[in-house]
Amino acid sequence: MKKIFTYSITPIIMVILFTGCIKDRFSTIDENYWLSKERGTVVYSSTCSYFVVDTYNGYAIVRGWNGYKPYQGDILYGNFSNYGTRNFYNRSEGSIFSAEVVEYWLTYDEAQSALNYYCP
Repeated sequence: MKKIFTYSITPIIMVILFTGCIKDRFSTIDENYWLSKERGTVVYSSTCSYFVVDTYNGYAIVRGWNGYKPYQGDILYGNFSNYGTRNFYNRSEGSIFSAEVVEYWLTYDEAQSALNYYCP
């Protein structure tokens, strides 16, 4: 009888302990932080992983990581004025994603040429 009680109570205790260990999947986004960054609008989202962002300083060519591509017209916040990989905030979707700025401060014609170079 003791064994039956011990073997039946052990799984119940383990279930109670491990149901309290749930990873918080919904992190809050500090919009005040992101809205203080540079604002850009996606003006072109190509079939490859590159997209064009229109910023106050000109156009930027950005490469999304892990297959992420925002839609045309999405509003993005982040640092578009330096080369490199960093996080960006897509306010239209309410999500944060990683991407690499490969070109920045381009004119319209330069952005078209750069996009043709990166996405033949």
